[in-house]
Amino acid sequence: MQRITLLCVGKLKEKFYAEAAAEYQKRLSRTCKLEILELPEERLPENPSPAQIDAALLKEAEAVRRKIPPSCRLIALCVEGRLQSSEELARTMAAWAAGAERGLEKRLAFLIGGSFGLHESIKAEAWARLSMSPMTFPHHLARVMLLEQIYRACQINAGTKYHK
Repeated sequence: MQRITLLCVGKLKEKFYAEAAAEYQKRLSRTCKLEILELPEERLPENPSPAQIDAALLKEAEAVRRKIPPSCRLIALCVEGRLQSSEELARTMAAWAAGAERGLEKRLAFLIGGSFGLHESIKAEAWARLSMSPMTFPHHLARVMLLEQIYRACQINAGTKYHK
């Protein structure tokens, strides 16, 4: 069973996001071992300067580094990342899973930043950068969207009719 970690900067506050994420967690429990780790978002003043934002993102990146599971491939979600179709993500995840069965990779770790994104240093360390869209989404919604895409990829790889 594939092991996936979802590292999220910021907590789900709205009930509807939490319920949607919980639904996909439940569905994914049949096809993979999913761990969701939430890290606190750094507090910033109302109108932060670029230097304040950079310092906060650097602190968040340091917190993320402490939580990255050993022997994993880190995939940072960011707007400048590579766009993939659901089918491409499924193929990529299947290849990673095949590597894990041979002892090459232990798990995938997807990283979603907070409201100001991710520090450049953590993006540079990531094995891959993935973008869901050139559009900007709230990080809470991005979590639900990513969980759905991971679920969809698992269903594609299982050959079910979920993906149309």
